[in-house]
Amino acid sequence: MTSYDSTITLRRATAPDAAAAADVWLRSFAAALPTVVRPRSDDDVRDYFREVVVPLRETWVADADGIVGVMVLDGELLSQLYIAPDWRGRGIGDRFVELAKERSPQGLHLWTFQVNKPAHRFYERHGFVAVEHTDGSGNEEREPDVRYDWQP
Repeated sequence: MTSYDSTITLRRATAPDAAAAADVWLRSFAAALPTVVRPRSDDDVRDYFREVVVPLRETWVADADGIVGVMVLDGELLSQLYIAPDWRGRGIGDRFVELAKERSPQGLHLWTFQVNKPAHRFYERHGFVAVEHTDGSGNEEREPDVRYDWQP
């Protein structure tokens, strides 16, 4: 059983959380994926979180007197899971995955970049299995990726 930081609350994101959630995404992406070229500017990412992610997706945040993590579900797709770099290793990602499994008990799938080996280890530890590898032609970054599935 993982030990969790009890000062961190997972909750649904609200409109005022969009900027902070986008900031977590930007910082985490830069730290975890320095070789992946982002096709969108920081402002585009912030606009997307404000106009699409928070109002139209099932968006969750980890709140520790400020947003330190974000997870986005779209049906059975775990489409985003990012933790602020200085908050990694505190069980937030584990809690998000547990929540995603509760919200989608019939199964989940996700995509991650092939270069993101720490993500592969993280998802495999949570029972996800790599089922497809691509050359990246199907994502806007044009970065080879891998699809993971979880079945209960």
